[in-house]
Amino acid sequence: MSMSMSMNVFDRSMKRRQKGWAAALRDRQQFEYLRDEVGSRVADRVYDVSRTFPLALDVGCGRSHIAEHLNKDFVERLFLTDISEDSLKLKKESEIPTRCVLADEEFLPFRENTFDLVMSSLSLHWINDLPGALRQIHYVLKPDGVFIGAMVGGETLYELRCSLQLAELEREGGFAPHVSPYTAITDLGNLLGQAGFNMLTVDVDDIQVHYPGIFELMSDLQGMGESNCAWNRKSMLHRDTMLAAAAIYKEMYGAKDGSVPATFEIFYMIGWKPHESQAKPARRGSANVSFGDLSKLNESPNTGDPKMG
Repeated sequence: MSMSMSMNVFDRSMKRRQKGWAAALRDRQQFEYLRDEVGSRVADRVYDVSRTFPLALDVGCGRSHIAEHLNKDFVERLFLTDISEDSLKLKKESEIPTRCVLADEEFLPFRENTFDLVMSSLSLHWINDLPGALRQIHYVLKPDGVFIGAMVGGETLYELRCSLQLAELEREGGFAPHVSPYTAITDLGNLLGQAGFNMLTVDVDDIQVHYPGIFELMSDLQGMGESNCAWNRKSMLHRDTMLAAAAIYKEMYGAKDGSVPATFEIFYMIGWKPHESQAKPARRGSANVSFGDLSKLNESPNTGDPKMG
């Protein structure tokens, strides 16, 4: 999917309802393993910066899965935003003083140059205008502030997607999308650069989770608030199509113990808002050694013999 322009792919009010329903589940902890794991990996990247951030923002925080892995030596104060009021009300405990703001990730209600750090974990893949959301994150960051985020990538749930498509082709003669369209890694660096970030880092992790079968996987996705909310989603799957998809999933991907894997491709991104104190690349043409001289750099000035070192 090209992300060069904003699109109206997702029903944001449905995503709000899905997240609220998931947050209100009595046994919600059992569905939070992926959010907790990715939140801890985002927190690790915050620690890697080795800096104290007086004021930070978590965009699309859910139940605050990053802050529980941070301490106030690194983040002194934290704003949490989410589209789901239920998620904010049921946020996890943290030692960092926090303030909750009900807000859509696409419309951040903060002034320019407010935050030293902006974080986001597993919410940006449901954004219609990802370029615009990244520009807003850049806008609310202070110069020399950093954005550290994680989002779901394009290969996520490829096993589920393939099994559903094959089952629908076999049983119904065509297929509709059941899994969200995701961003490709090649787009992400470009989007961050276009939003104004520099000193970019983008890397990928595959997290594989094993389930007894397709029905347990789909139940967990619902419990995570990760059901598809694309406008063109198909509302119901026929029972025989689902049974066929379950059989295809086990046949194509199943492990010896009868379980099936589901792969979550996670993109991690780090981008800085430019500031004059940051190291700049050398000006073009400023090198003072020609290519022809490079071979001589390791020679001693007297003998022409290579230096021992």
